[in-house]
Amino acid sequence: MSTTSRITATAVAAAVGMSALAACGAPGGGGADAKTVTLVSHDSFNVSKSVLSAFEKESGYQVRILKGGDAGKAVNQAILSKGNPQGDVFFGIDNTLLSRGLHEGVFSPYRAKGLADVPAGLQLDKGEHRVTPLDYGDICVNYDRGYFARHKTAPPKSFDDLLKPRYKGMLVTENSATSSPGLAFQLGTIAKYGQDGWQSYWKKLKANGVEVVDGWEQAYNDRFSGSAAGQGKGDKPLVVSYASSPPAEVLGKKPAPKEAPTGVATGTCFRQIEFGGLLKGAKNEKGGKALLDFLLSKKFQEDVPLQMFVNPAREDAKVPELFTKYGTTIGKPTTLPPETITKNREQWIKQWSSLVLK
Repeated sequence: MSTTSRITATAVAAAVGMSALAACGAPGGGGADAKTVTLVSHDSFNVSKSVLSAFEKESGYQVRILKGGDAGKAVNQAILSKGNPQGDVFFGIDNTLLSRGLHEGVFSPYRAKGLADVPAGLQLDKGEHRVTPLDYGDICVNYDRGYFARHKTAPPKSFDDLLKPRYKGMLVTENSATSSPGLAFQLGTIAKYGQDGWQSYWKKLKANGVEVVDGWEQAYNDRFSGSAAGQGKGDKPLVVSYASSPPAEVLGKKPAPKEAPTGVATGTCFRQIEFGGLLKGAKNEKGGKALLDFLLSKKFQEDVPLQMFVNPAREDAKVPELFTKYGTTIGKPTTLPPETITKNREQWIKQWSSLVLK
């Protein structure tokens, strides 16, 4: 997922990749050395050193990682440099940006090994294989269990619930124009209420006191009352975050609690799917294909949950107990076709900004 830290910074900073991986190889363009393969990604990419080292040893390639800001910025740079890319493989284009990348011709077709173990519902470019699904997650409203227990009030479960007077002034969300979770939450409301109904929903949500901040970290760590990193200083018991945020709140806690201190309103979720692809014009195409195979390998896929707090794309990848015990499975998240998002995204953001921020 793509543009912000997905979890509380204090509890899991090391796990999410907030400390940058050292770039290997020469400082020049990606793949200039046949033994070096370059991965271009957003800032939230991370992998265990042991897992990466094993690939380097087995393949003979040295991996160089270039992080380019949030997903939107990284994708924009990939488009601007198409045909003469910064690297060989791109990681981190999601379904909110996918059609734009495909339309711009950023990727070369390649069917990665292991794709047969990826559910068809995640393979949004199944016919041409220009991109490979690598992980998925859900943007959902999270709630502070302690707050609702103290006030003897049930937390919301759905988009409709958020409009009820009992939740007035409780929700903080991110700006759709500046934040991937914020945009995903807006897209969730569009999928739920349709192109003719989502603006009416947001008018009601604004009237019910929703607060908007620039990004996830501010929303979750500063404003949300259930954030461990925020030490309970926030006064908003509802926040737009990830379905995987509750397991992240438990990571490292001893003794382990019976349940996570935060929960998920399962009727407010929007599915994000993250992809990787071989960049067109890659200087080390052979190495790029080997790297894509690695990203879809069981070894990397099973490393994904505790490194980036998202779900592996492969069905046969084992998910850690932290996820199964404290996480929430979203059975029917809202979705929108990538081409619909691409066609309307900028207009929707402008309409949202005019409606909510003024």
